[in-house]
Amino acid sequence: MKTIADILGLKYPLFQGGMAWVADWHIAAAVSEAGGLGIIGVGGADENWLRDQIKKIREVTDKPFGVNLMLMNPRADEIAKVIAEEKVKVVTTGAGSAGKYIPMWKEAGCFIVPVVPSVALAKKMERDGADAVIAEGTESGGHVGELTTMALVPQVVDAVSIPVLAAGGIADGRGVAASFMLGAVGVQCGTVFLASEEVNIHQNYKDMVIKAKDTSTKVTGRSSGAPVRQIRNQLTAKYLELEENHASFEEMEALGAGSLRKAVVDGDTKEGTFMAGQISGMIREIKPVKTIVDEMFSEANKLMGDAGPVC
Repeated sequence: MKTIADILGLKYPLFQGGMAWVADWHIAAAVSEAGGLGIIGVGGADENWLRDQIKKIREVTDKPFGVNLMLMNPRADEIAKVIAEEKVKVVTTGAGSAGKYIPMWKEAGCFIVPVVPSVALAKKMERDGADAVIAEGTESGGHVGELTTMALVPQVVDAVSIPVLAAGGIADGRGVAASFMLGAVGVQCGTVFLASEEVNIHQNYKDMVIKAKDTSTKVTGRSSGAPVRQIRNQLTAKYLELEENHASFEEMEALGAGSLRKAVVDGDTKEGTFMAGQISGMIREIKPVKTIVDEMFSEANKLMGDAGPVC
């Protein structure tokens, strides 16, 4: 079977998740150097920030990398133009439909891979010209859908003819092997890299991931239509209390304002939003990115057995 690594010229069929405030050039370069596809996550930043990030990553690696555009970003149009102008090899998108940007990105030679939480959006992205899709289950950190990875991936695989990557709840070779058995041709991982040496986040964030248990994450924002999975702390308790009391969208937005920066930059364990997936409970130590990636695929290849190695 042809994997996403074969298609893009990577060593491993692995994308690093485009985590807002986390996925800067430091972690992206490390993942690309390790043989996967490092991804710069624009999050709520602007086009000038992205152009600087692209310059910096190209100074330290000649390996392929990608950019993730969160389509809710108010500067999405300008950011999309920078992606095309810089001829970024791979573009992933989240939080909406990327259809209007696809012709421009195609002309620039970009490989376009939207993140999708449902079969319906996967089919729309295929019709709009996407080259592949990432089927992301609700186990993942950050903004989540409703379907689990186990249920979503095979349904998306059956519904589209373009390659499908699996995301959500993948932290080791078992998750990689399971994804391939479900029909995926690659995986996207985010949370596992929060416990890497190279990721540019506060030590408190890394410590929270390492100390997490299987039930340590919670989803807030379901009532507002913008569910987010994060590690439980005082902020999530306050947020869930507001939801239970049917607070307004404006009240909940005000509570969370600046909380991601408080987590990533300040390490504020009480008032920060520490986005992480359910597999946090599987992560026990901080390792170099290369070790994480090599161990993951060595284990996956052993587990695949007669089905053949994934890389």
